[in-house]
Amino acid sequence: MASPMIAPSILSADFARLADEATAVSGSDWLHVDVMDAHFVPNLTLGLPVVESLLKATDIPLDCHLMIENPERWAPPYAEAGAYNVTFHAEATDDPRSVARDIRAAGAKAGLSIKPGTPIDDYLEILKDFDTLLIMSVEPGFGGQSFMPQVLDKARAVRKLVDSGELTLLVEIDGGINASTIEQAAEAGIDCFVAGSAVYGASDPGEAVRKLRAQAASASPHLTLSV
Repeated sequence: MASPMIAPSILSADFARLADEATAVSGSDWLHVDVMDAHFVPNLTLGLPVVESLLKATDIPLDCHLMIENPERWAPPYAEAGAYNVTFHAEATDDPRSVARDIRAAGAKAGLSIKPGTPIDDYLEILKDFDTLLIMSVEPGFGGQSFMPQVLDKARAVRKLVDSGELTLLVEIDGGINASTIEQAAEAGIDCFVAGSAVYGASDPGEAVRKLRAQAASASPHLTLSV
């Protein structure tokens, strides 16, 4: 059995000290990087130059979540730069399969993200072309929002397909994940948990990662802590 994956979100980190903030969570599985363009979502964060700098500063695989328009144009360069996983939004393109192909061709895993109100049924057919499904449990664009448990039905539906062998996919969740919510997400079948303020708001971010991983393992039907 695999171990729960924790991906601290640098959206909650100190942007003036990103290299140090990456080091503070050195035991993490991925480092989650939220890229926002002030068009697809009403906020502006960071872009490719910062990702390129981060790649030089940490060995943690970068999990880039692109909340942007025109992923056809902008997603592949993140893969070319060396990001491990590049996720874009289903709602941002008419041809998600093509974007996934380009991301994979550029050397990264390809992820599809869906907003809380987007039905998963519309995308089940194309998930075989992806490595990751990122289920948003808050509205994308801002950190610090409350977890929306109703999205877990999507996780359960996809988990069944993965467990039956119909899909080979890592199921990730992003939004409001903390000590109070991670167990219900784990129980629903999530593999990877993005946590922002629950990690970077803690006095010891590395210990916060370890505690969240243990909590997820205790509640998950398909994950366990690696010995």
